[in-house]
Amino acid sequence: MEFRFGRKAIALEEAQRIVLSLVRKQEEEQVSLPEAFGRRLARDVAADTPVPHFRRSGVDGFAVRASDCAAASPIRPATLTVVETLSAGMVPQRRLERGQAARIMTGGVVPDGADAVVMLEMTDRLEQTSELPYHVQICKSMEAGENVTPIGHEAQRGELLLRKGRRIGPGETAILAAFGHAVVPVFRRPRVAIFSTGSELLPVEVPLTEGKIRCSNSFMLAAQVMEAGGEPIMSPILPDDVREVELRLRAALESADAVVTTGGVSVGDKDVLVELFERWDGEVLFNKIKMRPGSPTSLGIWRGKPLFALSGNPGACYVGFELLMRPYLRAAMGSDAPLPDEATAILETDYRKGSAYPRYIRGTTRVEDGKLKVRPAGRDKSSIMVSIKDADCLICLPAGGTGAAQGELVRIMKLNCEGKE
Repeated sequence: MEFRFGRKAIALEEAQRIVLSLVRKQEEEQVSLPEAFGRRLARDVAADTPVPHFRRSGVDGFAVRASDCAAASPIRPATLTVVETLSAGMVPQRRLERGQAARIMTGGVVPDGADAVVMLEMTDRLEQTSELPYHVQICKSMEAGENVTPIGHEAQRGELLLRKGRRIGPGETAILAAFGHAVVPVFRRPRVAIFSTGSELLPVEVPLTEGKIRCSNSFMLAAQVMEAGGEPIMSPILPDDVREVELRLRAALESADAVVTTGGVSVGDKDVLVELFERWDGEVLFNKIKMRPGSPTSLGIWRGKPLFALSGNPGACYVGFELLMRPYLRAAMGSDAPLPDEATAILETDYRKGSAYPRYIRGTTRVEDGKLKVRPAGRDKSSIMVSIKDADCLICLPAGGTGAAQGELVRIMKLNCEGKE
């Protein structure tokens, strides 16, 4: 393969297919329920009991036999004898017989014999006493099943509740807690070693000097890795020395599950990743993608682990991660839908830039009158960093032509969206 010039460009979809073909699921580990938030399940979770596992009252009021109240109304109420009081968590001690009722709270166990619960607002107490028994007037006709949640209404025993690979959010956490999963099987977080290259880079704490810039890409990538569910390993800046680069990356692969670099993949004299690819014992799977920004984005496999070589331009680095590395990490943790979610939106402003390759423009969406609208997030240049914070999608424009016109319907890919699957 030609590494510096004459590269063979492949479509983004082909690059993504190659990336996902390398995925090996992470090992399973057990963590406590609080630690599981944001992780992905390593096993299916099914209901081991029905939900609810008892007939549950949906309101505060009185459990009754519907037949006793069939003709009840405000004018001609039905009078019943209250024989028991049931707070949530209490187990009924008696079966309701004809003409009887039980005071019950929301979530309480509906006693045997009762088949409806009348709301408190639809009743009148005849005696102002809490001593049992006392009498209550029911001012509303009732039907069997009214305000009673039957056993298994939410889930039947054995029903699949959460699939393997699902990301654990608040709702999933509630389900796990409800079924007693104090310890949760999750996929281990992939460990990603992050390297920036370039003699122009300074550590973030060092004062600026002429011709130098601080290394921001590594911190951006670390945040993206964490957001995707991985564990970033921040590494010192790589020098423009291919021998040193080779040693440092080889060492990182001993403990990391994947390596990502930023910079050094273009055609310059100091592009050390290109030099590395020309001399290493790994395999380069692609080194050019038909996309703007980030066409020099490359992928290799070394020691059985992937090495993602992203552009040094902040915008291109960000886009390359979102389109290639985030899907890899999501798939490695069990996601069945690792690629970005797509939608269509109305372009709010002209974008008059044609391109030999498809463009993936950082965009910002909003909803107006029920319609999804999108515009570029600031100036669209791969070297521009400050607009990355405003992007919530990528605007996808096909190759050729003169870009897209205001009001045109365009395809978008959603960003920063760790979906359920």
